[in-house]
Amino acid sequence: MTRLRLVLGDQLTHDLASLGDIDAARDVVLMAEVHDETTYVPHHKQKIVLVLSAMRHFAAELRAAGVRVDYVTLDDPGNTGSLGGEIGRAVARHAPSRIVLTEPGEWRVLSVMRGWEERLGIDVEIRPDDRFFASRARFERWAEGRKSFRMEFFYREMRREHAVLMEGDEPAGGQWNFDHDNRKALPAGIAVPKRTRFEPDEVARGVMAMVQQRFPGHFGDLEPFGWAVTRSGALEALDHFITVCLPRFGDYQDAMKSAEPFLFHSIISPYLNIGLITAREVCARAEAEWREGRAPLNAVEGFIRQILGWREYVRGIYWARMPGYADTNALNATRPLPGFYWSGDTDLNCLAQSIGDIRRNAYGHHIQRLMVTGNFALLAGIAPAAIEAWYLAVYADAYEWVELPNVHGMALFADGGLLASKPYAASGAYIDRMSDYCRACRYDPKVKAGPKACPFNYMYWNFLIENQGSLEGNQRMAMPYRTLATFSDARRAEITRDAQAFLAALGEA
Repeated sequence: MTRLRLVLGDQLTHDLASLGDIDAARDVVLMAEVHDETTYVPHHKQKIVLVLSAMRHFAAELRAAGVRVDYVTLDDPGNTGSLGGEIGRAVARHAPSRIVLTEPGEWRVLSVMRGWEERLGIDVEIRPDDRFFASRARFERWAEGRKSFRMEFFYREMRREHAVLMEGDEPAGGQWNFDHDNRKALPAGIAVPKRTRFEPDEVARGVMAMVQQRFPGHFGDLEPFGWAVTRSGALEALDHFITVCLPRFGDYQDAMKSAEPFLFHSIISPYLNIGLITAREVCARAEAEWREGRAPLNAVEGFIRQILGWREYVRGIYWARMPGYADTNALNATRPLPGFYWSGDTDLNCLAQSIGDIRRNAYGHHIQRLMVTGNFALLAGIAPAAIEAWYLAVYADAYEWVELPNVHGMALFADGGLLASKPYAASGAYIDRMSDYCRACRYDPKVKAGPKACPFNYMYWNFLIENQGSLEGNQRMAMPYRTLATFSDARRAEITRDAQAFLAALGEA
C-alpha cells in the first residue's frame, strides 16, 4: 500500500524521521508551496525565495534518488492555498493507506494536522523531529517541577549527555561558560572578512520573479539575494565560517558596526532552521576546530552554546508552554508598534542601521535583535504580540518555535522571568560601547536630558520607574534600583516627562 509522506519547507533534511523507512517503489512524498504559509505574516521577500527555492532543489534531489515526489508550486492553478487542502487533494490523487509526517516546528501547524485523521478518514502518523539534540519529552523531563528555567543548567546537561566539549566528566578548559571573554567591542581598523554569498541560480531566479509578482508589498529588498538554496551551498557557507570567521567570533560576537551586518557571525541559522544542515554536524565541525588547535576555546564554546544550549532551550520552552505562553504579558506592555520598524525611518541611528541591515539581508545578529530592536521595544512598552509578529516577518531564519521565546521571554520579559533571570534593558551607553552607531546619530548617549539626549537613556530610567512594582524585588535589578533611589523627585519627573513626550510622538505602524 502507498504511504503519503509530507515534507514541509523547514524539513529539508534527507534523513528526516518521516523519510527514514521510505519505500521508493510505492510511497509518494508530497511537498506543497501554499499561500497560507507565505502570508500569515508578511515574510521578508528573501525568506520566501530561500524556502521555496530550497524546497524545489530538495524535491529534485529526492527524484534523483528514485523517490516519487508530488510537488505543488505556489502558482499551480489547482493549489488550494493551505496545507490541509493540499493534503486532501493528494489523498484523492494517490489513495494512500497512511499519511506519515514529521512533527512541525510550530504549534499552529500541529493543531491543524491533528484534525487530518478524522477529516480525511485515514491514519496519520506524526513522528518526533529527531534533528534536535533534545526531544520535546527530554526537555519536559528536565523542566518538570522547576519554577523558572535557566539555560545554563540545561546546557550543561546537554554537554554531558552528548559528550560535546568535554574532557572526561569535566568541561573542556575547566569551565562551562566563557561568556566573560566574549564581550569585546570591535577595534578600529580590524579587517572584517568578506562573506560567502551565492549568486541566484535558475531555480532561485524563477522563484524571485514569482515573489516579486505575488508579494510586492511584503517587507524587505528582493535583491541582492545571496543565500544558498542547496545543502552543498549551505555546507560551503558553514565551511567558510568555521575556517575564516570562527577564531574571532567569540571575542566580537556582541559587537556592532555600520555597514557590516555579518562581522564574524556564522549566518547559518537560515540553513539550520530549514534543515539543509543539522545542529549535530555544525557542533562537531566547531569542536574539531578547537581540538585541532585552529580556533580558541572561548570562540568555540560561545558558538556551540548558541546551538546546543540556547537553540535547544528555547525550542523546549516553546513546546512545554504553548499555546498559552504567547498570551502572557507580565509587564502589561500595550503600546502599538512604531511605523519605523517597517520603514527604518528614524533619527535613532542604531535602529536605522539595524533595520536597514534587515531590509537588505533578511538578517541581523543576536545583539542587534536583543539590544537594539528588542531593547527599544522593551523600554517603550510595545505590546508583545505586535513586536513578535514583526520579528517573525522580517528574518530569514524566523520560525515561531525559535522567535517567540527569544522575543517574548528574552527581549521583552513578557513571561515574567520564566526564560530570562532579568529584563535585558540598557541605556544608550551600552549601544555606544558595543558599536559605532552613536557617532553618526543626532542624539548623544552621554547626554541624559533635553533634546540632544539619547532617548534610550531616559527611556531606560522611565522603564524602571514604571515597572518598579514588578521588578524591584529581582535580585539582578538591585543595582539599578539602588541608583534610581538616589534620584531627586525633580530628576524623576524630568525623566518621566522626556520619556512620555518622546513616546507620544512615535508613529504607529
